[in-house]
Amino acid sequence: MTAALGAGLAALALAACTGGGGGSAHDSASASASAGPSGTAAASGSAARPNIVFVLTDDLASNLVPYMPHVQQLQKEGTTFSDYFVTDSLCCPSRSSILTGDYPHNTGVFTNNGDDGGYAAFNRNGDEKKCYAPALQKAGYRTGFMGKYLNGYQPTADSNTGKPYVPPGWDEWDAAGNGYPEFNYNLNENGKVVHYGHDPKDYLTDVVAGKADSFIDKAATDHKPFMLELATFAPHAPSTPAPRDAHSFPGLKAPRTPAYDVTSSPTPKWQSGLTPLTTKDQQSIDQKFAKRVRSVQAVDDMIAGVRAKLAAKGLAGNTYFVFSSDNGFHMGEHRLRPGKQTAYDTDIRVPLVVAGPKVPAGRSVSQLAENVDLSPTFQDLAGVGAPSTADGRSLAPLLHGQQPADWRQAVLVEHHHPESKKDDPDAAPDNSGNPPTYEAIRTADALWVEYADGEREYYDTATDPNELHNGAATIPAARRDALHATLTALQHCAGAASCAKASAVHD
Repeated sequence: MTAALGAGLAALALAACTGGGGGSAHDSASASASAGPSGTAAASGSAARPNIVFVLTDDLASNLVPYMPHVQQLQKEGTTFSDYFVTDSLCCPSRSSILTGDYPHNTGVFTNNGDDGGYAAFNRNGDEKKCYAPALQKAGYRTGFMGKYLNGYQPTADSNTGKPYVPPGWDEWDAAGNGYPEFNYNLNENGKVVHYGHDPKDYLTDVVAGKADSFIDKAATDHKPFMLELATFAPHAPSTPAPRDAHSFPGLKAPRTPAYDVTSSPTPKWQSGLTPLTTKDQQSIDQKFAKRVRSVQAVDDMIAGVRAKLAAKGLAGNTYFVFSSDNGFHMGEHRLRPGKQTAYDTDIRVPLVVAGPKVPAGRSVSQLAENVDLSPTFQDLAGVGAPSTADGRSLAPLLHGQQPADWRQAVLVEHHHPESKKDDPDAAPDNSGNPPTYEAIRTADALWVEYADGEREYYDTATDPNELHNGAATIPAARRDALHATLTALQHCAGAASCAKASAVHD
């Protein structure tokens, strides 16, 4: 631990005891703010408006959280969404939904590249204008983005502007292209391309952490509310750890859940070629899991450092701190080699933890939430109001202990089989999870998947949480028809009201 981080953590501890930290301190810090319709601070009076820090990790599954003590501390001080899912267990579609609040069928981003994916499709479909950043910037927020943006983005791209392009709505922009190795990369720093090399100080997660510190310093000096997204490449492969963590967790093995090296029964056709995991396969899975754990230690350090900085600046009590991932990751479950892209909980259920003003400590929310909800939530918390045009809805009522009577009963997952594996960091062989195009819904107690080739999967997650007993052929016709009707409605919904109505399951 660095001296600066140690001092910062001491400041965080002091703030927690004196009104700048979590728990009841959050309540007292925001007691003077007037409440908006969702219990948020109203937009009038910039001093009362809360700050938002959003840490978005890449490919982080819930099984990494036990190795992240500062995320666990965040859970103790805030609220965890136990049923939080992503619109697609693939980087670019999920990140597009996070930025815009829209499902893939409305962002037009279904894959990482090609005609239906990547940064090019995001821009071509006008999604930049739908991001939360322009709305918050217009409302007087200082906005910052640091780290990984969208697949296909390059720091040198000019988007016909004649200089390295900065998307609209961002006051501070420090985005990388190929930052997966964590070294030897370029950053677009507010329109200037800066190269980072191989020295320990160039480790990307640490660079992002340092820039976050500077951003918060400036915002505190200017007494201006801010929204800061810190998007790490970790723990995405190659899962490069910070040099200081390279030899940590020796001998660590991947979890052996009941689904490890077991296919569901009956086995879906797209998995029919899977063979049992060999000793070599299992050794490789263990090695990759250990690397993933090592790579998130720097992310956990960053979370600690940023929270300490907020405390030192007297901002902790009026800042929402949000932690999540763009998708999960399977490692041997369903006999699949390491990967994602499936509709199983290993891939679509990810952590969402929030601490901040009037957010109950140590609480778990079981209502279905999805990544399309983040953009509306950020705008609602900032006093702008959740946009009716977004497909998602604000989580602010749930964050503040309210129980909406009309909450959704299903979330939508949309996945296109990629047309090309070229230049796709998530290109996967069939044995690691490369399913046909599918649409799926996840309810509180079931997963229903409809593949483009006509196959179906159904799992009763209440009695079969590991999703091993495929009941698509045996569920009652009325249940099947209800799930299909909900899925069809969600596939075609647009806007908050439409998608909320479509999410009802009429058994």
